[in-house]
Amino acid sequence: MTDRDDLRSALETFSTEAVDPAFAELDLLATADQVALMAEQGVVASQAVAAERDSIARAVDGIVGRLRRGGRLVYIGAGTAGRMGVLDASEIPPTYGTDPALVTGLIAGGADALHRAIENAEDDVRAGESAGRELGPDDVIVGISASGRTPYVVGALRAARAQGAFTVSVASNRDAEISGLADAPIEVVTGPEVVAGSTRLKAGTAQKLVLNTLSTLAMVQSGKVYGNLMVDVQSTNEKLRARAERTVMHATGCDAAEAARALQSASGSVKLAIAIVETGADADTARRALDAAGGNLRQALAATRGAGAAG
Repeated sequence: MTDRDDLRSALETFSTEAVDPAFAELDLLATADQVALMAEQGVVASQAVAAERDSIARAVDGIVGRLRRGGRLVYIGAGTAGRMGVLDASEIPPTYGTDPALVTGLIAGGADALHRAIENAEDDVRAGESAGRELGPDDVIVGISASGRTPYVVGALRAARAQGAFTVSVASNRDAEISGLADAPIEVVTGPEVVAGSTRLKAGTAQKLVLNTLSTLAMVQSGKVYGNLMVDVQSTNEKLRARAERTVMHATGCDAAEAARALQSASGSVKLAIAIVETGADADTARRALDAAGGNLRQALAATRGAGAAG
């Protein structure tokens, strides 16, 4: 039996590769019915993610622990899975004001693979191992693979684990190979795709939902969110500057004029502007309070109010 025969036999066991007779007449349906079917299957993806909330929570806790030690969060995958990781990582700095190196995404085949398929890149286990060896014991790697057996991802997880990194896997099949290499395995089983084998559909949707959850909750628990407000958002355009004012107003109850003045004093920092309004302190005093609290606004406000009450 050839390697290709072995792979073909393996694929036959994956639910993501199954051909579901329920979708057999997809090309004959009216457009509205095709749209309804796609929407229904999107709900299936969401439900599959919800069913894995405990395993996702374990991954979040592991990620937060390593980030608090000064580590990084690295996504790695091939094809759609790799693109999902790069997308999620690229949105963290502007949303939460982080260093771009804190959360990064690697895709098999490099940057060119974001725009086009790179032949055999996903099969390059050595490239994955090389990427994994770049991580250390304070870092987290999240290996993403719908099938759960992508060689590039397998190599990366294996090497990163040997380096002491915290390993997370995201697969769309049960008993996935990458699950055995993960400290926190996540198996979001989405089942057969509307277009058989096209894992950019339900599997890709589920991957996006999982990564959203991992990175968002890591940022929440790192003090980048106050209540449910983005207080470290970078105000890089008019829409975001208006959002910054609205956020200060919502958090403090102040009017637009006071929010604008506070933001000007804070050089545009939403978190610092809220601290200024809430405590009545000047920018330097509020900044020192935030620094002492490790950037956590809620803790800084509690400490400042506590000091005021004690005085």
